Amino acid sequence: MTRVTAFPPIIGRQPRILVLGSLPGVASVRAGEYYAHPRNLFWPIMGALFGASPLLSYAQRVHALEAAGVCVWDVLAEATRAGSADAAIEPATARAHDIRGLLVRHRGLRIVAFNGVTAAQLYRRLVLPGLPPEQAGSLRHVTLPSTSPAHASVDGAAKLRAWRQALKSSDSDPASGSALRRRRTTPRPPARTPQRRTSGKPPR
Repeated sequence: MTRVTAFPPIIGRQPRILVLGSLPGVASVRAGEYYAHPRNLFWPIMGALFGASPLLSYAQRVHALEAAGVCVWDVLAEATRAGSADAAIEPATARAHDIRGLLVRHRGLRIVAFNGVTAAQLYRRLVLPGLPPEQAGSLRHVTLPSTSPAHASVDGAAKLRAWRQALKSSDSDPASGSALRRRRTTPRPPARTPQRRTSGKPPR
């Protein structure tokens, strides 16, 4: 068993989307970078959605996400785990990040997206109980297919579609739980048809 410590968040000045994983894997810990495993689809998906292509340097990818308003973090700050599998995390050793504090400091966050089921479960167990109901209700929580190569039951194209549908909308409806908010538009009054001036003469 190894004690794994997570990274500081990737976060810009005006984040609107918070992407939460569970805990960095072995490859990420060694590299000191989020989602460093070469077969993890996180960066290819971020490249397709926000221009943070895996062909860029890590610093350039981080900058692209910050500019797009995407914050990346993990639910856990540290835990004991053997290998990289989420199933190997020792629950009694798991300590969560101060996600509530992050949400308080950055009120513009509207979507909390979980990179896989384990991240969502950890959040519900360790974070959600500490959030005031009004704060939790102002957020849209969505669980997305894990980008990990271990989650091979969903192919890359389907993962991209799911992530695109969830993250490429500027608005979210917290009450819906899953559906994105449709932009409300105020109907414009019908245009007035200009009236022709009459000369008093009968029409020809």
